[in-house]
Amino acid sequence: MQTQVSVINERARIALSGRFDFNAHRTFKSAYEGQIKSNEVSAIEIDLGNVEYLDSAALGMLLLLRDQASSAHKTVILTNCRGVVQQILDIANFKKLFTIQ
Repeated sequence: MQTQVSVINERARIALSGRFDFNAHRTFKSAYEGQIKSNEVSAIEIDLGNVEYLDSAALGMLLLLRDQASSAHKTVILTNCRGVVQQILDIANFKKLFTIQ
């Protein structure tokens, strides 16, 4: 999996591409850690538009991010969810836990 991070108007955007699975743990964590610590960021957007696969480990990583962001008084937004990724998020009932745009 590849990540691309940008910050615009207090929103950190982390665009993911490829397979979001257990093997992406370190890559994903290193992409968001600095954003959680940053005083200039109030929201973290995870752009899933180019993610081709998502497994239960990825769902766990998103939940971990949500918990850490909440502790830092930041929100997490999932964007560009479609196809199989949207189906998995729907089955996992993530719309009750995250803002999904």
